[in-house]
Amino acid sequence: MQSFQDMCTKFAQIANGKASMEHGVCSVRLNRNLNVMIQGRPSRSALHAGITFESLDIYGNALNLGEVVVLEEELSPFVKVLAENNLIISAVHNHWIYSDPAILYVHFQSIEPPLIFAQKFAQAFRLLKNY
Repeated sequence: MQSFQDMCTKFAQIANGKASMEHGVCSVRLNRNLNVMIQGRPSRSALHAGITFESLDIYGNALNLGEVVVLEEELSPFVKVLAENNLIISAVHNHWIYSDPAILYVHFQSIEPPLIFAQKFAQAFRLLKNY
């Protein structure tokens, strides 16, 4: 079985991001390249996307979590691919009001091998504009 660090690095490569590890959690953050205004001001901090894994068991399964900001028109195709890949969509909501365009956050999760989860995420993330 590969080391946690090697698995984390591969997890990030699949997601096309950079890995960080802290307290037994492998995290990959990605930014969306969108022009969003909140209360008339440009915002970059609101445009995150990320996946994590932790609690890896002896069978190679982990708790996998994801959160991605999407535009309203991206929501349906993004969630459709997540659902087709048997990922649990645990929340769809807004964080910020007065945003232009409107942005939503999709949370999803699974218990499975992290690299499989990363592949499923990458397939859905490729559908989004400006990633």
